[in-house]
Amino acid sequence: MDVQTYLFYIAAIVALIFSFLKDKRKSKIALKKAWKSFENILPQILSVLLLVGMLLAVANTEVISGLIGVDSGWLGVALAGMVGSITLIPPYVAFPTAAMLLEAGAGYMQIGAFISTLMMVGLVTIPVEISFFGKKLTLLRNLLAFLFSFVVALIIGLVVGS
Repeated sequence: MDVQTYLFYIAAIVALIFSFLKDKRKSKIALKKAWKSFENILPQILSVLLLVGMLLAVANTEVISGLIGVDSGWLGVALAGMVGSITLIPPYVAFPTAAMLLEAGAGYMQIGAFISTLMMVGLVTIPVEISFFGKKLTLLRNLLAFLFSFVVALIIGLVVGS
């Protein structure tokens, strides 16, 4: 862990101590609620991390680099965008997953497209969205979000340089 992580832990502990000093009962209630939330999201986090772990075990860094690495170019960006569009992963799982893929050889542009489509495009949730917004608006929103993910990837490529 880096220094920044330790600083965040220290800040959280200091805030918790301050909270207990101010109102012990409310602090206990807050900790119970936080634990309940953690229990609710833990299965999702573990299942996605397990799947990504298996993917990283099966697909070595050369495969990941070839598919969505820096040298894969816009084809890798498109592939990452398509995967992100059809995947339904909550953000608190998506970002650690993206970090693992980057460590395994994925490119920044490709991960930018993956994360932006993951957050903005919802092919899995289209039926629900159509029931609220109608077919035309839903398809237009998803198409524009998909295209915007390429803009995000381009900006990341210009800023990061890969």
